[in-house]
Amino acid sequence: MIKRNFKSCQNLVNNMINALTILLPPKAAPKVNYSVSENQKVISDRYSRTPILILLFSFFIFNLSFAQEGYKDSIQQLRVMHAAELLDPQTKLLSDEERDHFQGLDYFQVDTNSIVLAQFEYNKGKKFKMQTSTDRMPIYRRYGYVYFTWKSEPCTLTVYQNIELSKKAEYKDYLFIPFRDGTSGQESYGGGRYLDLRQTNSATMLLDFNLAYNPYCAYSINYSCPVPPAENTLKVRIEAGEKTPLGH
Repeated sequence: MIKRNFKSCQNLVNNMINALTILLPPKAAPKVNYSVSENQKVISDRYSRTPILILLFSFFIFNLSFAQEGYKDSIQQLRVMHAAELLDPQTKLLSDEERDHFQGLDYFQVDTNSIVLAQFEYNKGKKFKMQTSTDRMPIYRRYGYVYFTWKSEPCTLTVYQNIELSKKAEYKDYLFIPFRDGTSGQESYGGGRYLDLRQTNSATMLLDFNLAYNPYCAYSINYSCPVPPAENTLKVRIEAGEKTPLGH
């Protein structure tokens, strides 16, 4: 639902450009597959003097803002559901004592700028045992790399695949990015955070750091959680997603 809401922004952009081309001679019609910033440039450069197009552009901005608000609402709903799941005695995610001492979850503000389009390089590695917070050593393999820019700084993260999970139908395309960044051990959990992805045939991957979440080890001592490999330590501060739980 979240990705669908975000994607609707790009669909809205293309629909706006298509609508604008109706009002132009064929030779002056712009192409329809620009990025958001390029669309805005096309509109401002070519149509700013046309009253009806100013009205259409205003309508576009209103709908883009509405889509962004819908996205933020979706993220907030996920966060509320996560807290409710942790506190539900039926899930048994936390012990009675841990639930009694639970003070709540904390997050960075939802920001659509924390969604980045990364270049993806498929680069399958050998199987290896990933370190965890206990002596458990689950088998993973490198699946590839993602390359992106965060606040003008180039970043690289390794994408992993859990071998056992990949044998289950519902997780056969599941990918995993454990990472640390400049907020780890400060605002965010010192043991790092996780991002979940799905396999793609595309050369790009959408990374939504608003969805970066803590391992269960952040809430309870009764779990064994993968430790982000050293290669997935970012120097930048990813001020998005989940922070250290309140009271920790």
